[in-house]
Amino acid sequence: MAGQDEKPVFFFDIDNCLYPKGTNIAPMMSRLIDEYFETHLSLSQKDANSLHLKYYREYGLAIEGLVRHHKVDALDYNRKVDDALPLEDIIKPDPALRQLIEDIDTSKVRIWLFTNAYITHGKRVVKLLEIDHLFGGITYCDYGSEKFYCKPHAEMYDKAMKEAGVKSNKNCFFVDDSYINIKAAHERGWTAAHLLGEADPEPHHQAGKYQIRSLQELRGIFPQFFKSLDAEKQ
Repeated sequence: MAGQDEKPVFFFDIDNCLYPKGTNIAPMMSRLIDEYFETHLSLSQKDANSLHLKYYREYGLAIEGLVRHHKVDALDYNRKVDDALPLEDIIKPDPALRQLIEDIDTSKVRIWLFTNAYITHGKRVVKLLEIDHLFGGITYCDYGSEKFYCKPHAEMYDKAMKEAGVKSNKNCFFVDDSYINIKAAHERGWTAAHLLGEADPEPHHQAGKYQIRSLQELRGIFPQFFKSLDAEKQ
């Protein structure tokens, strides 16, 4: 069977996943997105926010709606939104996170970054967390392409699998804070864990097979991928 002997891949989302939602980067980003809508589409703050949320719900990313309907330069958007965030003042190395990633047995599973951000933002975050060297690669939303896709679109999951070198959906494992991204992964056969923030309400229905409040819970869910279950106690 195709994919029977291939090594599984564990995909990690980046934003609000490798660092906690409590850092409040998301609200900062949301404000910069609204400002971009206001400036480039000549909208009021209220209308900008409404359109931003509409595009997020429809496409998974506000930028996709901007490019599709308003011919916005996605790389200009990236410079003025994601790359404008003062991440160096906010994101600090997390020893517990680093220990978790280092304790994954890469002889049994490959670990891969999977983000809807552009490459500059994704790399900046993992470098600030000092875990950039621990992953086999990164699949990102390529704003520089004429046509780009993002999670939860099927094409983005196909892209991640191709780039990570895995053919079978059954060999794909995934953690993300986004309900819609986890739901889409689960529906295609990935084993997915939805990461909820400390203050997030329980969804009415689970997005995937697993629902967690901390990345540390991955040790118990996927013990087959970890060198030692005792590492978290060190």
